[in-house]
Amino acid sequence: MRYDQHTVVLLAQPSDAPQLPPEAFDRLHAAHLAHQAGLVEQDLVLAAGPLVDADDERLRGFVVLSVHPDMARELFHNDPAVRAGLLEARVMRWMVPEGNLRFEGVPVPRSMLAAAAGD
Repeated sequence: MRYDQHTVVLLAQPSDAPQLPPEAFDRLHAAHLAHQAGLVEQDLVLAAGPLVDADDERLRGFVVLSVHPDMARELFHNDPAVRAGLLEARVMRWMVPEGNLRFEGVPVPRSMLAAAAGD
């Protein structure tokens, strides 16, 4: 069987994440969304979104990228939420049977306001 390989990033909250005032957290979250939207606009992200109802509540997001894992590490090292210690990026390769998945271009929110609007 032949496989397609994708790079996956699991975004997790570290156990030692800083406790920030709500305004500072909101600014970092907005910067994280803008960073991720920029990666989508560069056609580097195939799919992305938050994780909910996870058995491990530290898991926050899942991203599938079209780049090598080393490049994904570099891209997420530059994510403002990762740099601030609010998130950590766990990078890995994901293999699925060839042709099993098809990714469509779907926009991601650039801001918390857009995410909350659900449009």
